[in-house]
Amino acid sequence: MRMRKPLIATIAAVCALALAATGTDFGFAIFAEYRLSRTLRTEANLSSDPSVAILVFPFIPQALRHRYKEIEIKAHGVDHAETGKATLEGTLHGIDVSRASWLIRPESPLRVDRLESRIIIDSNHLGRFIGINDLAVEPPPREQNDATGGTTESGISTGTGLLFTGTPKTGEFQHKVTVSVDVSVGGPDKTDLQLVATSVVTGPGTADRDVPEEQQAGVFAAFTKVVPGKSSRSPSNQPRSAHVDQM
Repeated sequence: MRMRKPLIATIAAVCALALAATGTDFGFAIFAEYRLSRTLRTEANLSSDPSVAILVFPFIPQALRHRYKEIEIKAHGVDHAETGKATLEGTLHGIDVSRASWLIRPESPLRVDRLESRIIIDSNHLGRFIGINDLAVEPPPREQNDATGGTTESGISTGTGLLFTGTPKTGEFQHKVTVSVDVSVGGPDKTDLQLVATSVVTGPGTADRDVPEEQQAGVFAAFTKVVPGKSSRSPSNQPRSAHVDQM
């Protein structure tokens, strides 16, 4: 019994030190994320602080080595020249902060092994851009029935066969209809969001309205558009991927 008391005390002390070290590490990481968020807001002239996550643990050893494994950045409500507003996301891999300090000071050079950038446009803003004010976007039927596989924040994991429901403003057909739309990134710089309507969809969960064959071309044209990918912000003005949010 006498030997167990010192052992218990030692274990408790080790656990306390481990918790303190973990808390300290998280504290430094949170502070670094806050500073980077403020820097990005100032440098990019954003209206609010972007969300920043330095995806490393433990944080302090990587900060001492001046190299972070991965950083995720997300800015909501960013002005977009075509759609009005958009969400910009970026994932940085292999970040060398040796010339920027672990807090990544403003205007400091930053070397990155790889950058993934994305632009997300919600259905409300997209609908106004293409002239379909009641536009709603849903994933393909197979994704609605299958929760497996990776998805984006919008819950959509593919750009093929998205369900666009809305009332097209065409001369011959002005009823709510659901069409299958393929979404992709194209253009000379691979920055444009391309929407191509391919077929009318009926059944549960849709507008369930057929379109006469002679009027389908006009309906498809209403849902087929190109959204230029150039944003008014930098450095995320050339996204490598883009998708439509369900919201």
